[in-house]
Amino acid sequence: MAKDMTTGHPLKLILLFTIPVMIGNMVQQIYNMADAVIVGRFLGADALAAVGAVGSLMFLTQGFANGIAQGFGVAVSHAFGAKDHKLLKHYVAVSLMLTVIISLLITVPTVICCEKLLIWLNTPDNIMQMAYNYLVIILAGIVCNMAYNASAGILRGVGDSKTPLFFLIFSSALNIVLDIYMIVVLKLGTAGAAYATVIAQGVSALLCFIYMFGRFEILRIGREDCYLDLKTVKKMLSIGVPMAVNYSVTALGLTVMQSAVNMFGSAVVAAYTAASKVYVLAMQIPLSFGMTMSTYCGQNLGAEAYQRIFKGIRYAFLLSFVIAAVQAAACVFGGPFAVRLFIDHPSAEIVSYAMEYLKIASCFYVPLTWIFIYRNSLQGLDQGFIPMVSGLLEFFARYFTVKLFAGQFGYTAVCFADPATWVTTSFLLMATYYLWSYKKRKEVKG
Repeated sequence: MAKDMTTGHPLKLILLFTIPVMIGNMVQQIYNMADAVIVGRFLGADALAAVGAVGSLMFLTQGFANGIAQGFGVAVSHAFGAKDHKLLKHYVAVSLMLTVIISLLITVPTVICCEKLLIWLNTPDNIMQMAYNYLVIILAGIVCNMAYNASAGILRGVGDSKTPLFFLIFSSALNIVLDIYMIVVLKLGTAGAAYATVIAQGVSALLCFIYMFGRFEILRIGREDCYLDLKTVKKMLSIGVPMAVNYSVTALGLTVMQSAVNMFGSAVVAAYTAASKVYVLAMQIPLSFGMTMSTYCGQNLGAEAYQRIFKGIRYAFLLSFVIAAVQAAACVFGGPFAVRLFIDHPSAEIVSYAMEYLKIASCFYVPLTWIFIYRNSLQGLDQGFIPMVSGLLEFFARYFTVKLFAGQFGYTAVCFADPATWVTTSFLLMATYYLWSYKKRKEVKG
């Protein structure tokens, strides 16, 4: 059901909204984890390395699409917070039209250039074909991924964080079943894992749309709502494009890291892939709080409830230390088990490389958590420019760390590239928010 976040205790609202979002994000990662576990165990370490080697490219393309889709949800939260239901329906209609248009604009060129992108990434020859078979199908199915994120973003924009979770649980189970069927029974290799993921995401999106239009009258669009006008498109893209660019620039930084990792051989690639899966799963905790803050800030900005915004972000800052501690414990203590989950009988070398990354990264999870909280809060507050700039800062921090130190310090330098990024970016975002809040407090008092 829809939830008005402009009333009630901020901390309670944030926690109750975050829990379903967090579970949903973790379930969504099961898509990729199911691929990795089944691919690693049934197809071997090289196949797992092939799937991992395209991870940064997937994040680049899907991240851009999903950043746009999340921007739609923020726009919806503004209209919902302002209690303007006519505008809300129009925003929903435009969101769906832009979803189709943008997904096509991303899919066509990336599918055509897929092989060249893999060559640019220095993908090892022994895994090139398997990586291509996986990536080209994922790219062709971007519309399914973006459609789900658009529908889920709209539902979260009106305060419903539980429904997307239910559909994700169903579709993740479907993904696992399809993975086993297509890899073990049909012998489709890495392509089978990609087909399973795309189909599962498509089912999740379809179920979300059916529920959204059937359950919420305020989201039920008519023909009169379905038109593209410059003002609305500009509004939505002004929120979504900075989020999308931020995702994409971050992903470009990850491609630099992936390219460096690929040069160290398939053992390091497999270790980095397994470690990244563990890190990404743990990262869903701060990511979920960030997504909550964009909805919370968006609704309260629409209602012009500035004191509630200040109070909510203050609670989120205090929670960041607890979140980081939970993340670090999960990665350090669960890391060795997780590596063995992804790779059947991994070598001691692979486990060592994976744990090196996780131990270094876990020491810097507090600034990582701040990035998610303050970046998403600023985006919800319609302050998208600096979050976009922070994405550029992330890219250059990763790029220079890898380029300057990887030659001398090897894989260890790659492990420190992420922490260097988190520290620099978090302080930029925090400074931007507190400057905005200082100015807004003066306006309110004046």
